[in-house]
Amino acid sequence: MSRLTAEIWVSAYLTRLRLADIPAFVVTKGDLTAGAVLVKLNTLDGNAEAFQKSFDLMTGERTWISLHAGPEADVDASIAKQRSFDPDLWVIEVEDRAGRHLLDEPGLAD
Repeated sequence: MSRLTAEIWVSAYLTRLRLADIPAFVVTKGDLTAGAVLVKLNTLDGNAEAFQKSFDLMTGERTWISLHAGPEADVDASIAKQRSFDPDLWVIEVEDRAGRHLLDEPGLAD
């Protein structure tokens, strides 16, 4: 089974968020085909969390893991550091006071 391009995955993710009335936007557009994606969850209280996809060697599954959580400025610094290593990186910001990001829903680890 082939994987979706980054651009298609991001578009589908933003659509899912929009349908759930969760505001989100592209902060940084990465490589359209193979760019990695970071998702920043901004809870609008001065805190945030960044998520990245990871491959679990034990299960063979791709899952979302927390890259950094804490004060928003610290999370932004962590994301900036990741961008310095990977210029093809997509950064999506989700804004939700309840902390919803939908990354745990079926189909989003693909």
